[in-house]
Amino acid sequence: MARANWLKVGDKNSAFFHKYASFRWKIKTISRLELDEGGETTEKKEEVFSTLKEMGPTKAPVPDGFPALFFQRYWHIVGKEVTTFCLGILNNDQNFGHLNSTDIVLIPKTQNPSNLVDFRPISLCTVLYKIVAKTIANRFQEVIGKCIDGAQSPFVPGRLISDNVLLAYEILHTFRKKLKPTTGLNEGFLKEVMMRMGFTKDWVELILKCITTASYAVNINGNRGRTF
Repeated sequence: MARANWLKVGDKNSAFFHKYASFRWKIKTISRLELDEGGETTEKKEEVFSTLKEMGPTKAPVPDGFPALFFQRYWHIVGKEVTTFCLGILNNDQNFGHLNSTDIVLIPKTQNPSNLVDFRPISLCTVLYKIVAKTIANRFQEVIGKCIDGAQSPFVPGRLISDNVLLAYEILHTFRKKLKPTTGLNEGFLKEVMMRMGFTKDWVELILKCITTASYAVNINGNRGRTF
């Protein structure tokens, strides 16, 4: 049937011809390369700039004073060095260093705040860290639907949290007296889960690098406190 269609309308300027040409172009395009150990090459310079363009130019100030707008506007000057740095981290060739440092700023929610509950904390990360983290998140979107159960709707695009309100209520009602709230996620547990899911060692180490190398400092009245 396909050969008959080609003999009939293949050499005409028809929709069939354009679909055939587009298909041939797609199968000849190299979209990714896989390494022997199962990983993928990450030498994608366009990916770094594309991630930067998705960021709000002045969404939030950053500790080093260089917002995303600076990098977007002067990419022709700083683009090469930024790309080299980000790809170096994504390829596990180098560490974040001091760039994985976050300032925690307390925004007052009331006129005369006097208690911690009267403040709304926001985290201010460097743009370079945001580029790396968002690039990792974008890549993870391709498989996140297979890693997260359907009941955990908010983490997967296209699913609604409202679909599981009743289920969540029943679960909380049943286990509220049995479970204690946790303050964080153990990195050893995260590593074990990702390895059992089949992620490569390099990918898991990259995720853990974002977590284990982070440092924080609380900024109060314009003064940066001690790093922890």
